[in-house]
Amino acid sequence: MAPIRIAIVGVGKIVRDQHLPALAKNADYQLIAAASRHGTIEGIDNFKSIDAMLDAVPAIDAVSLCMPPQYRYEAARAALDAGKHVFLEKPPGATLSEVADLETLAAAKGLSLFASWHSRYAPAVEAAKSFLASTTIRSAKIIWKEDVRHWHPNQEWIWAAGGLGVFDPGINALSIVTHILPRPIFITSATLEFPENRDAPIAATIAFSDAHKLSVSAEFDWRQTGKQSWDIIAETDAVEMVLSEGGAKLAVDGKIVHEEPEQEYPMLYRRFAEIIRAGRSDVDLAPLRHVADAFMLGRRKFVEAFHD
Repeated sequence: MAPIRIAIVGVGKIVRDQHLPALAKNADYQLIAAASRHGTIEGIDNFKSIDAMLDAVPAIDAVSLCMPPQYRYEAARAALDAGKHVFLEKPPGATLSEVADLETLAAAKGLSLFASWHSRYAPAVEAAKSFLASTTIRSAKIIWKEDVRHWHPNQEWIWAAGGLGVFDPGINALSIVTHILPRPIFITSATLEFPENRDAPIAATIAFSDAHKLSVSAEFDWRQTGKQSWDIIAETDAVEMVLSEGGAKLAVDGKIVHEEPEQEYPMLYRRFAEIIRAGRSDVDLAPLRHVADAFMLGRRKFVEAFHD
């Protein structure tokens, strides 16, 4: 079977750290072009805009969109209009409405649209889902705290409206929780902390529930120093379950029961090839819906100005 001729749009840190290595090891793809205002990829054709790339390289079958979410809709629409399958980095867009519109357009054109959630493919996530399905959950909490100065130095787009702020990493936790819990949850209250000099939150505290009144809490913070915290803890009838290190390790009753090397992006691209071959899309908006609900329902609390 011929490889999928793919192009990347938005050549930044995540592309070099994750996308390029994943594509290089996957025989389902041939990387043939890239478009980015600032970055380039050696050995292929590079362009300053997606429009220029699509005009110059009609052989492209699919595009992977890795620019900030505020700019992704127009690029995705251009790619779909040109007859290309589309891979959306997380979050899939700046709003729910624009992603829903892209899903409708992809369906109308018979193309595949993939809203990728890389943390769902962390090594221990499926094991956690299986464990929770086998027991009764009494409560759960998310503790997702990291240092924005380390992970996003001088990246102003994340602090702009639509950049999501602390929900840029926090949505990873939400993508896992919405996958592993047996029933849908919804937000009952939220407090979002906004630095006086920013348009996006630096921290958030959220309470969730479900139809059976399960208590789920979340603490997101971008000011963490020292050890970073990416944990999901569930208290069940018998034991405590801890999914730690962003989904890499699973402990039950204090004992590690699942731990494997991280393969998130290789698995994402495997999934994208799968849906292209099957002629369908994979667009789950549950994680982004929770972020939208937090902004809708959340109380704003202003805190001191933040500087990198």
